[in-house]
Amino acid sequence: MARKAMIEKSKKNPKFKVRTKNRCNICGRSRGYIRDFGICRICFRNLASKGEIPGITKASW
Repeated sequence: MARKAMIEKSKKNPKFKVRTKNRCNICGRSRGYIRDFGICRICFRNLASKGEIPGITKASW
């Protein structure tokens, strides 16, 4: 889990555009971010396992 201070800090408008950091909309994690869904890889995996993301199914064999 990301610290609340870091999440709030990332919400502010940075002085320079390149300083923006993508964060997961669910947990606030900055690494492993998937742009198409706006969430991190861990949240993506959990939601895909539950079947809550339309068109995505978790592989199992």
